[in-house]
Amino acid sequence: MAVPKRKHSKARRDKRRNNVWKISAPTLVKCACGAYKRPHRLCPACGKYRDREVVAISE
Repeated sequence: MAVPKRKHSKARRDKRRNNVWKISAPTLVKCACGAYKRPHRLCPACGKYRDREVVAISE
């Protein structure tokens, strides 16, 4: 079985792992009312989910 000859430094280890921790922008989709919302969630502007009114939003 292969065994490393020398210890890798913490900096070298972290350079290899750094791409996992990137923050990405949240995915947004347009609701039927035209507002942007997160997918598979209730629209905060109109209160609908999958074209059905779930929550009555008072304006």
